[in-house]
Amino acid sequence: MTIEAKLEQLQRLRDEAEQGGGPDRIAAQHAKGKLTARERIDLLVDPGSFVEFDRFVVHRATDFGLADQRPLGDGVVTGYGRVDGRLVYVFSQDFTVFGGSLAEAHAQKICKIMDLAVRNGAPVIGLNDSGGARIQEGVVSLGGYADIFFRNTRASGVVPQISAILGPCAGGAVYSPAITDFTFMVRGVSYMFVTGPNVVKTVTHEDVTSDELGGADVHGGTSGVAQFVLDSEVECLAEIRRLVGFLPGNNVDSPPRRTATDPADRRDEALLAVVPDNPNKPYDMHEVIRRVVDDGELLEVHRDYGQNLIVGFARLGGHPVGIIANQPAVLAGVLDIKASRKGARFVRFCDAFNIPLVTFEDVPGFLPGLEQEHGGIIVHGAKLLFAYAEASVPKLTVITARLTAARMTS
Repeated sequence: MTIEAKLEQLQRLRDEAEQGGGPDRIAAQHAKGKLTARERIDLLVDPGSFVEFDRFVVHRATDFGLADQRPLGDGVVTGYGRVDGRLVYVFSQDFTVFGGSLAEAHAQKICKIMDLAVRNGAPVIGLNDSGGARIQEGVVSLGGYADIFFRNTRASGVVPQISAILGPCAGGAVYSPAITDFTFMVRGVSYMFVTGPNVVKTVTHEDVTSDELGGADVHGGTSGVAQFVLDSEVECLAEIRRLVGFLPGNNVDSPPRRTATDPADRRDEALLAVVPDNPNKPYDMHEVIRRVVDDGELLEVHRDYGQNLIVGFARLGGHPVGIIANQPAVLAGVLDIKASRKGARFVRFCDAFNIPLVTFEDVPGFLPGLEQEHGGIIVHGAKLLFAYAEASVPKLTVITARLTAARMTS
């Protein structure tokens, strides 16, 4: 075979790989309002920066007719690219190929980029759109999940891990995103549950829809599984890019500094009126935060969960900082189970990745009551105290109004 013929064959294989499950399945994906695996990567990384790995990998299974179905790539696109010029590793599951189901070769591709991310000190971003384990490959598929969970755990606190749920996510598929640092969901597109509505109805006789059981708003506001909830995939991918802009590549790097456009000596007289003289009168702590941080920009994390505590990323003098703030406008800013879990998780993430902490305090204490005590407020509250005490990053506290013994330890 001549060199020209080999190059033509290579191009044909590339074209075939880019077709995924074929034009009909791509059209069906678009008809559901969803992007393809490659379209998502194009929106996530800087134009022209993505380098794909293992494009021509196929599975090795032969049972249940799989010997005659060997699509290139095995249902996942993997590689590395750049976000604002900074290195990231990405995998994007392709629902048009076997429903994005995970099997041996599929899992090995994901594990490879996770290993490279840890070795090279760069974030891992997973775009999940999978029907779960590929049952035709049996226990090998489940072993693939175990390999990914192991790497998620070993990478925790070493490189940032970000998951986007861009389709159905059930069974074993939900646990890898749950181990990662941040989970993004899209309304009307994303679903996460251990078992789907049909199984729930059979086992517990509860009649629920997918949205009621594990939709984006449920996990964003009720369970706390998702840290970010967006209205479209385009918004979701843009928000991931924004988040990456606050984070270092790994746990030994410093967070990325930007040139400050907001003068360090700026004064804002409106702050005199934001906090009322009457300590029993509520006010919105968002207003205080936005008037203090650079350019009024706050990337709020867990916005709809435990709203009596605000956490998120901002900049001071161009340096990223983690913001933790009581919210007097919700439950008077009291600390309950949700707020304690939310705050502890965020503080520990910032501490792992060298992000200084700025705390705005106005808190009456921990929430009393039967439900809170039976739910373990003592343990969850202790987690927040532990996180603050353990943190070795710089910590600065601004007392905006009142302070009780419950938070004096920070």
